[in-house]
Amino acid sequence: MRKQETEINVNDRKTLLITGLSFVSGVFLLALCYNLFFLPNNLVVGGMSGLAIIMKELTGLNTQIFIYVSSFLLLIVSFIFLGWNATKKTVIGTFLYPIFITFTKPIADVILPHIVFHEMIVTIILAALLYGFSSGLIYKFGYTTGGSDVLVKLGVKYLHLSEGKGVLLFNGIIIVTGGFVFGVEMAVYAIIILVIGSLIVDKILIGISDSKKFMIYTKKSKKVKTIIEEEFKTGYTIFPTVGGYSHVNGDMIMCVISNRDVNMFKDKILEIDPHAFFVISDCYEVQGGVKRSNLPFI
Repeated sequence: MRKQETEINVNDRKTLLITGLSFVSGVFLLALCYNLFFLPNNLVVGGMSGLAIIMKELTGLNTQIFIYVSSFLLLIVSFIFLGWNATKKTVIGTFLYPIFITFTKPIADVILPHIVFHEMIVTIILAALLYGFSSGLIYKFGYTTGGSDVLVKLGVKYLHLSEGKGVLLFNGIIIVTGGFVFGVEMAVYAIIILVIGSLIVDKILIGISDSKKFMIYTKKSKKVKTIIEEEFKTGYTIFPTVGGYSHVNGDMIMCVISNRDVNMFKDKILEIDPHAFFVISDCYEVQGGVKRSNLPFI
């Protein structure tokens, strides 16, 4: 019993360590991205850091001072209006992000002369990749860097917005304002960064699909099952079904096939039964079951 408890404690510590390192690394890289790409190129990609770039252009206010002050004030607002439970995963990021912006500024100043490109699109792509990767590390474990995230949560609570609409509303206002200040071209660049960055965040949060799930309805299920077992060396699960229109009883076969075999498997099904009905979807993770080849027996 004590051995099991010790193993659980060790696993908990490892998980905590991985979570902490990923989060801190994400905040550090996000701050570096700001000083390397956003600030020098006046790229307003939403958030309070984007608003800081606008305020610098309009009033000459130091961006670091603006980020420090606005982050601290929004943290207080979050405590008052959203409570501790909604704020606790914002606290560390609220303090770390401004500190890392200050810390990475001299690092960025050293790197910047070596990453000057003739084509702006190269800068945009690099900025999007670093922005998406760093944001993904932060969001993966449910943390944020505060700032506009607090405004989004306030919008969700008091304006009854969905979180997606809240992000779109507040960041959209900041990007559009940046477009008025720095020009439409810069606003388009900011949108490109957000789109590419969001795709990367999704890949980090969900994972990259290395297999596909097939849901197959066929009148020749025996032959299909034989193909699955003998040629593709994987398992399957049978679901009893009833046709919604025909009310005919049947079986639905579910199986997981690696990406490299998807087209071959699909052709085999249609060869057996040209009228087979099947749905193919991305499969990001498979766990459990008895292994057969490199895929689980379901």
